[in-house]
Amino acid sequence: MLGALAAETLRPRIGCLVFYVGYRNPAALAKAATTLDHISGGRFVLRLGAGWHEPEARAYGYDFPPIGTRLDMLEEAIVLIRGLLTQERTTLSGRFFRVEDASCLPRPLQPRLPIWVGGTGEKRTLRIAARHADGWNAAYVSAAEFARLSRRLDEWCEREKRDPRTLERTLNLSFGMSTDAARAARVESDLRARWGPAAERMISGSLTGTPAQAAEKIGSYLDAGAHGVNVALRAPWDAEALDAYVSEVVPKLRKERR
Repeated sequence: MLGALAAETLRPRIGCLVFYVGYRNPAALAKAATTLDHISGGRFVLRLGAGWHEPEARAYGYDFPPIGTRLDMLEEAIVLIRGLLTQERTTLSGRFFRVEDASCLPRPLQPRLPIWVGGTGEKRTLRIAARHADGWNAAYVSAAEFARLSRRLDEWCEREKRDPRTLERTLNLSFGMSTDAARAARVESDLRARWGPAAERMISGSLTGTPAQAAEKIGSYLDAGAHGVNVALRAPWDAEALDAYVSEVVPKLRKERR
């Protein structure tokens, strides 16, 4: 996944979008996050989610409880991890996780290692983000839908008595860009044939079209309140288009959004 195009800073960050809390003990994950923060020179971002891919969980022998339970797990894990990353000692006896007088030393290089929440659920996920997270990420939604969800997140921030401006926002787009209009038309035709009734949703969450159209689309998300856009690469991709994205789209956006 290509790094985010951020409006405020161009310093590269590293992380995963996202870690499902059911796959790893959150205390061990806090230790791993600290190590990665040191290795990266203070650039690690810990992004967490409630999970969605049940076949993967089943294949590897992990439990995959109903979504309400997984969201409870997510919130409890964030509280535990935040404690370990910021406190000398942490004790928590929760419904899902437990630590007793645990420490996480050395501390991360960042005074507050960012914890993000990924997901688009309006009732629980956005509320958890407003309550606990430093950032929120949405995956594969249109600019209009991103703007609507962002407004909903603002509402949750108000209920939690939090300044919405303190919560960063990004999104994921699939990479489907082309170098010219003819190739772009073929890519869109292939997507429609592959996805059928779901094609509009898939296209709206993909970075398609020519370099100029791709830059315009990313700009629409930034105008909708996104602080950055993550572009997901899934093989096979058009190597020439990727070169054009790096050499044309990224410089254009950086110049315009400076």
